[in-house]
Amino acid sequence: MKYTAHVNIMPLKELLDPQGKAVSNSLHNLGITQVQDVRVGKHVTLTIEAANAAAAEQATTDACKKLLANQVMEAFTFTITEG
Repeated sequence: MKYTAHVNIMPLKELLDPQGKAVSNSLHNLGITQVQDVRVGKHVTLTIEAANAAAAEQATTDACKKLLANQVMEAFTFTITEG
């Protein structure tokens, strides 16, 4: 069965996010001052062939831990859907 994993990878809250800070400053320079904080991360979509949702979740976790996310600096979350 095919599953789709939607993975969000974000810098840890405890760490400075220079890219987010640059975007925040640029928004303020453009007059968009309502934005208080910006964090910039990654969104990755995986199509997975697996026997069941649990196997798809395990494959996604393995991909995140081994390649997609630097766990020293980033945290990841994901959702799995059929199809």
